[in-house]
Amino acid sequence: MGAIFRREVLSYFTSSVGYIFLAAFYAFSAVIFTSTSLSAGSTQMDGLFSQLMLILVVLIPILTMRTMSEDKKSKTDQCLLTAPVSVGGIVFGKFLAALLVYTCAVAITLVYAVIIQSFAAPDWLVIIGNFTGLELLGAAFIAVGIFCSSLTENQVVAAVVSFISMLALHMLSVIGDLIPIEAVSGLLSKLSFYERYTGFTYGLFDLSNVLFFLSAAAVFLFLSARVLERRRWA
Repeated sequence: MGAIFRREVLSYFTSSVGYIFLAAFYAFSAVIFTSTSLSAGSTQMDGLFSQLMLILVVLIPILTMRTMSEDKKSKTDQCLLTAPVSVGGIVFGKFLAALLVYTCAVAITLVYAVIIQSFAAPDWLVIIGNFTGLELLGAAFIAVGIFCSSLTENQVVAAVVSFISMLALHMLSVIGDLIPIEAVSGLLSKLSFYERYTGFTYGLFDLSNVLFFLSAAAVFLFLSARVLERRRWA
């Protein structure tokens, strides 16, 4: 798995994908930080963290679109599947590589907190809670993106399917409000990534939300492994 991880991390920076993702995230987050915190003279960063979710829906598909589809298109997946590493190890190695690049991106929010510190003391416990929520949300979205990438050899298709899937997961509570059946509406609200993430932006650290995102990531990584396993025996 370590070799897969190193290979994937290197591939992000020998191609333009890693640079595009980081540059876009830094640019968008800087604009949001300036408009919600600096221009308002506020030490609160909840506006930044709440708006970053939609940014991730757009950017994470770019980060994950090549994780599986590129190997399938170039036929290098056959080499991976015959290598002395488990299917789970392949998927998890790719996941950790994408998560590392993602973490490098969201770490900029801690830099913003240090900037605020030079004017007034921010609530660091709330900021760390927000950062944790952003990491968990990103881990779940990355797992979704990897699963979508495993379904096709076309990177553009993988990105589009990932975007639609993440947007749907983001809007499950809105979709639930349109359904007149209370039980279904309540279930969709509980499964909504937006509802689960919003608590973190208010400084609420709920263990059930932590477990939800970890479980979501595990489920989609498991599904990716099953797709890859089926390909091994096809």
